[in-house]
Amino acid sequence: MTNIVRSTCPYCGVGCGVEAHTTDSGSVEISGDKRHPANFGRLCVKGAALGETLGLEGRLLHPEINGERVEWNLALDETAARLQAIIDQFGPKAVAFYASGQLLTEDYYAANKLMKGFIGAGNIDTNSRLCMSSAVVGYKRAFGADFVPCSYEDLEQTDLVVLAGSNAAWAHPVLYQRLVQAKQQRPQMKVVVIDPRRTATCEIADLHLALRPGSDAALFVGLLNILSSSQVDNTFDGQTAALEIAANWTLEKTADFCQLDSVDVQTFWQWFAQANRAMTLYTMGINQSASGSDKCNAIINVHLASGKIGRPGCGPFSLTGQPNAMGGREVGGLANQLACHMSFDAADIARLGRFWGSERIAETPGLMAVELFEAVGRGEVKAVWIMGTNPLVSLPDSSRVAQALANCPLVIVSDVARETDTLRYATVKFPALAWGEKNGTVTNSERRISRQRAFLPAPGEARADWWMVAQIAQRLGYRQAFNWQHPQQIFSEHAALSGYQNNGTRAFDISVLANLSREQYDALEPVCWPIAAEEPSLFRSWRPDGKFQLVPVEPCLPQAVADHVYPLILNTGRIRDQWHTMTRTGRVPRLLQHITMPFLEIHPRDAIRYGVTNKGLVRVASRQGGMVARVLVSDNQRPGSVFVPMHWSQQFARRGLINALVAGVCDPHSGQPESKQTAVRIQRWQPAWQGEIFARAEIDFAPEIQWWRQSSSGVQHFLCAADSNVQAWVETLVSGRGWQLQTACGDGEFNHFLAWHKGELQLACYAAKSWPEINSVAVLAAFQQAPTSSAERYLLLAGKAPTAQEEAGATVCSCFGVGEKTILAAIASGCRSVAMLGEKLRCGTCCGSCIPELKTLLK
Repeated sequence: MTNIVRSTCPYCGVGCGVEAHTTDSGSVEISGDKRHPANFGRLCVKGAALGETLGLEGRLLHPEINGERVEWNLALDETAARLQAIIDQFGPKAVAFYASGQLLTEDYYAANKLMKGFIGAGNIDTNSRLCMSSAVVGYKRAFGADFVPCSYEDLEQTDLVVLAGSNAAWAHPVLYQRLVQAKQQRPQMKVVVIDPRRTATCEIADLHLALRPGSDAALFVGLLNILSSSQVDNTFDGQTAALEIAANWTLEKTADFCQLDSVDVQTFWQWFAQANRAMTLYTMGINQSASGSDKCNAIINVHLASGKIGRPGCGPFSLTGQPNAMGGREVGGLANQLACHMSFDAADIARLGRFWGSERIAETPGLMAVELFEAVGRGEVKAVWIMGTNPLVSLPDSSRVAQALANCPLVIVSDVARETDTLRYATVKFPALAWGEKNGTVTNSERRISRQRAFLPAPGEARADWWMVAQIAQRLGYRQAFNWQHPQQIFSEHAALSGYQNNGTRAFDISVLANLSREQYDALEPVCWPIAAEEPSLFRSWRPDGKFQLVPVEPCLPQAVADHVYPLILNTGRIRDQWHTMTRTGRVPRLLQHITMPFLEIHPRDAIRYGVTNKGLVRVASRQGGMVARVLVSDNQRPGSVFVPMHWSQQFARRGLINALVAGVCDPHSGQPESKQTAVRIQRWQPAWQGEIFARAEIDFAPEIQWWRQSSSGVQHFLCAADSNVQAWVETLVSGRGWQLQTACGDGEFNHFLAWHKGELQLACYAAKSWPEINSVAVLAAFQQAPTSSAERYLLLAGKAPTAQEEAGATVCSCFGVGEKTILAAIASGCRSVAMLGEKLRCGTCCGSCIPELKTLLK
């Protein structure tokens, strides 16, 4: 018998609905929910692979204090006592919470209520600060509320889509495929991509503006200047100042500032001005800047000025990066806001105090993410509770964050993984529920609230985050205010607060859901807020004067400046098959087959200048730190700029942490770090050897060996490189174990090793001066079933498979595991289009993320 539970994907802010099909035997299959309006059944490769992340290997399943397992009551009693002692001695501002867009709204609400409502300090912030806080500032300055005035349906109704600082094809694949389909159905619709890099998103672009990194604001300020002559309605606050600045940004000045052809700039401006309906989709490339808030307002300004807002197919649409970044904003999870879109003014503080029955409401904003950990480093914050996130990897200047946590008297971490970079510094470890075990709600980019439902039992002693918060709150003396027994009770309180003394003055209002029974809550269908308002009149100003505001924006370049010591500008971002710090996706073998290790994308001209070659290794350094990556030479990159993905942690690489290079420079309004621009230098590294290593047991690597972990079931698998003697190292590994070592070498060009014990393969190492070409599938298979004949063992020693097996090559389609060599063979046999490849190999027929690469191979 199969039981089907409808839930929501735990990855990006698209908020796709999923169905979990569980059987009596315990097996689980994941598919898209065809009834969910965010995705109508479509999933990206990460969502489709969710079923492969549900195992308990590597899970944190029991509470620990100082590395020792303890019972829950002792863990909670001891933690509460330590928190209370710090509050008593140093005050409430010595305590901080750092939450995550991975938390459910109910978890977030509980944490925010405890910190701001009863501990009495504003010191709760979230990793959403790193992705969406500039967008929040932009909306609040323009509209008076954090209100996204768009929906996904607008994509089917617009005439022009502008993607600014967004590689949606990889970061929001399902939404991107919806845009692809809309353009196929309405070919007259124009698509403009504004990005220094040529990414997979550019495949559908009618115009790609590969502008100077960080110069985006000038494009929109100059566009406002063009619009001012004919389209600006005189109803906006700030209009005079905004237009005075814009008047200076002529076509020539804008093109020069952005380092673009003036014809292309003019084309973009004409398309926007002439389009009846236009949308601008933007994300990290806009937000992660020292002037990100101003960039957001520059975008909003042109939509307000042209009237392309508040009607179907129009508006500035910030795409959230996490499944519940929006929900965290709703409950007040950012340090500079109170719950339910209330602020730190006297009336809101008093209102919240009345609702919660507390006289300890925080009266001033707390510390934002980067400054919070700086305060930890200075010793001003003496206790920090980190919930469901990995700041040691995701925050800028990672080494300083590590130093801060190492010296913090009390570090509480609630997480699902047993090992993360951050957990190394935890005094207290709380085992949290993972996706599939959690029960609550999330809100996606278009303000749609969806249910995340549990379909798996809680493993070990794992508990919901809201439960942990409530238990600590009760031990701090606040039992009555935190006496919840089920997430429905928390949601009802949250919904009631959204309508409390609101009377239409706050955008966020879901109070009609406050009286849902538990059964109704369990059955809740996806719904957009504000629910009390009637379509299509949702969009209006929530500012006291009732007017929208044009925010004066003076374009400026990033604070990071290239010089003769650090001559390149580094851009960081996401890749197609990985998610954040890889604690979930990094353990799925097929999701590490497309891109196996950190890479540095560089323009061919720069590659020649700095002496690096495609697939070679390179050391990257900034004023903050360094890392090692594999080179990808590509004319998709601008000269003078390089790109490195942000996912690899110390769990998956030695010296792969890109945020160790990024400075903690932040937007003064939003506190969002400038993660997109860092001045760096690169140096070619030609190690003595590089290769692949497989082992049945964990490997003890010598300090000088660089390694990158590959996910493989039952086998330790690494890519490696070093300047040391590989044979000496392998012999040390094997020494004293009684293993039989089989070797092959070729005049110093390569060294291959197999170690056997009682007929079973224990170790396989393939090293060479350049990356060796081996059949990894065949090597992994040998650990499951060892070859019996001498001929097969010699083939394995050579890194080859038996003749019946074919090497598929580097994975292109992760959904169906289709490799580059297989695709090229199909092209050679007559497949001349993406459709023909899909019909023969299935590649490109699921999430569609591999289609740009298929087109490249076809060319």
